[in-house]
Amino acid sequence: MRSSNLAGDPVTDYELNVFVNCPFDEQYVPLLRPLLFTVVYLGFKPRIATERSDAGESRLGKICEIVRESRYSIHDLSRLKSRRPQEFYRLNMPFEFGIDYGARQYGPPFMTEKRCLILEKSAHDFKQALSDLSGVDIKSHKDEPIEIVRSVRDWFLDTVGLGDAEHFRVIWSHFNDFTAALYKSRLFEGISEDDVAEDLEKMPISEYLNCADEWISRKTNGV
Repeated sequence: MRSSNLAGDPVTDYELNVFVNCPFDEQYVPLLRPLLFTVVYLGFKPRIATERSDAGESRLGKICEIVRESRYSIHDLSRLKSRRPQEFYRLNMPFEFGIDYGARQYGPPFMTEKRCLILEKSAHDFKQALSDLSGVDIKSHKDEPIEIVRSVRDWFLDTVGLGDAEHFRVIWSHFNDFTAALYKSRLFEGISEDDVAEDLEKMPISEYLNCADEWISRKTNGV
């Protein structure tokens, strides 16, 4: 367990920054929260398009900035498939993966060391939409929060070279402890039980990351 110190400089923190490219719908929140927690728990800094809100800033420009500032990236392509008749494919995630891949191939020399994790729901689903990725190591999370913890932790161990990463079940246990602690803290602040769940679900990403980082730091220091 490490403290990532999220307040650092995003440019100088290139070696710690992790671009998280994923869906932003309510159905993905149960996967996004443990994904982000795991990245912070392992001592890295998630960078995500919703980390700040500026009406004068284009989403695409923000994504390109994050790609430039992040050596690592996690791309969840599990929402490529439409779920209802006449629904369009979700193309934002593969498009952003393409930007990141292009930066690695055609960017300045230091970007050739970029590394990425690709996630999907079920094994080999991606082949029906992105056959060019055949032969690429892609991890499946089966839409299970604990499996996304396993996938992210194992990737940091295997590819990033984080040799002392704790077992994924230990990280999962800490994630649940943090979630319970966050819930209790809101009750202590005077928020009613009827409102806490909704408030936590709609918590801004930056606030969630800061809460996770503070909780992990206290655990690390034995507080």
